[in-house]
Amino acid sequence: MLKLSEKYKKEVIPAMKEKFGYTNDMAVPRIEKVIVNSGFGKQVSGKTGKEGEKIQNHILNELSLITGQKPALRKAKKSISSFKLRKGMPIGAVATLRGRKMYDFLERLIFITLPRTRDFRGIDSKLIDQKGNLCLGFKEHTSFPEISAEKEKSIFGLEMSIVTTADNKEQGLELLRLLGFPIKM
Repeated sequence: MLKLSEKYKKEVIPAMKEKFGYTNDMAVPRIEKVIVNSGFGKQVSGKTGKEGEKIQNHILNELSLITGQKPALRKAKKSISSFKLRKGMPIGAVATLRGRKMYDFLERLIFITLPRTRDFRGIDSKLIDQKGNLCLGFKEHTSFPEISAEKEKSIFGLEMSIVTTADNKEQGLELLRLLGFPIKM
């Protein structure tokens, strides 16, 4: 089986050039980056400093296992009293994947994680926006192969955005379908 980056070069580029009439390989849309993030403001708010830090460190460790790189903390921009949120308080973590790490992550996502997800019947084409980007959400992070579901005591959700250089939804949809994403019609 071809690696995803090789598949893009050998199969996707010629197919996209034929379908959309591109004259140059560099004009063919490609996946630019994958952004994986998780918000934990709800879980941390109302906890003492050490309890909140423990939850925060757990989520950061799990995200680094899933993505293969250390996620960056995101802090609250302003205080909101009804959410028990203070300005500067850490409320999320984000990891932006590019290059080899991005392709490795996408391979695991397509061939292992999505089939392991509970009640998965394919990615709805409505999840692709007008620029050809795909946004997915997971209620449980335990469907990733790096996480042992038996040892998990707290389950959190995460979302990911797969950003393409496509000009419109049709090109982005075709690019993702040719790469092997299980998109239902």
